[in-house]
Amino acid sequence: MRDLRGLGRVRALVRRIDAATPPGRDRAVDALRAVAILGVVLGHWLVTALVADSGTLRAASPLRYQPELTPVSWVFQTLALFFLVGGHTAAKGYAAARARGVGYRRWLRARLARLFRPVAVVLTVWAVAAGVLLGSGVSLLTVHTLLELVLSPLWFLLVYAVLTAATPLVARLHPLWPLAVVLHVDLVRFGFDGPAWLGWINLPAGWLVPYCLGAMWGQGRPRGRLAGRLAGWVLLIGGVVVTAGLVLVGGYPAAMVGVPGAPVSNLNPPTLAAVTFGLAQCGAALLLRGPLRRAMARPAAWAAVALVNLSAMTIFLWHQTAMMAVTVTALRPAGPLAGLHTVPDGPGWVVDRLLWLPVFAVALLICWAAFHSYEAGRPRKGGSRVVRRGGRPVRGGRPTRGAGQVAERNV
Repeated sequence: MRDLRGLGRVRALVRRIDAATPPGRDRAVDALRAVAILGVVLGHWLVTALVADSGTLRAASPLRYQPELTPVSWVFQTLALFFLVGGHTAAKGYAAARARGVGYRRWLRARLARLFRPVAVVLTVWAVAAGVLLGSGVSLLTVHTLLELVLSPLWFLLVYAVLTAATPLVARLHPLWPLAVVLHVDLVRFGFDGPAWLGWINLPAGWLVPYCLGAMWGQGRPRGRLAGRLAGWVLLIGGVVVTAGLVLVGGYPAAMVGVPGAPVSNLNPPTLAAVTFGLAQCGAALLLRGPLRRAMARPAAWAAVALVNLSAMTIFLWHQTAMMAVTVTALRPAGPLAGLHTVPDGPGWVVDRLLWLPVFAVALLICWAAFHSYEAGRPRKGGSRVVRRGGRPVRGGRPTRGAGQVAERNV
């Protein structure tokens, strides 16, 4: 009987989330964002290893020891989708804000608050944790490794924030312009033995390419150019062909993520190969809009996507912490655990790591329960929320957070 009541509550939640969503919302955009965030999480959990060595933990990657796993990086490196969706929602949201009479500063303050409020919590927690670890005798190398894994993904948020702030300017910029910058930077850097620091110009320029593409999509500009399937096929096929040429002929790394010890990384900073690979992903995303919209018409599928979107920042910021918490707490004097503390140098490690993924997911769920409220922000006074049903706002009641906010949130 208790199980039936629980199933009934789940079904009621699904119905409320579906009813709270405005009819005009493009659910495919939210589905793409969910795919992007889950791709990053699984990618980090699969290609990041913490090896126990003489009382310390050091980072390693299975891609260094098993190059045949390189295609994994093609599947789970989904950053271009983040910037594509980010440009889409920012441009569309800014246009809607202007139509309502909301100024640029107020619009930007609201968007950046949703980004950096949960970041402040992560930094505070890890500042305390680092002090506790050092005070308890944990080696400086181990603490440095852990902090690097936590802090390194934050570069994404800084670039994302800069591009968000520049949305009114870049919304009219054609993606070919930043693509040309990336091309010339790589030409000087690799073709003419230019300075390595020059590559960091590609950090904003490289991700500006999918961001501008998303802004064009969000504005419906140029009219019809991104609406048809031709644009998707051109981006997908062109991106795949150019990326393959850069890898096979141009000497770019095949892995689309950083590999410790490799002389060149496609991601840190972004190279032309990473950008063209991202364009292929954008093309695939445009082609998948129709199937995703049809899939999201199912209330259960849409509810899952909506809930992931509402917690996107929490998932992104705490997934590395979840993996590290499991790794550290599982350390034992008897020896390292396979797939968790061992060198990722064989197929056996991959099988063992797959078995650890559900444990990482449980740890992430605990982190979510503890910290997701900081992403949601403060509730309105009086606890009253506006819930949309059938496209009309209805005030009052006590809807769930997913039902009440899914209509308004753009992470």
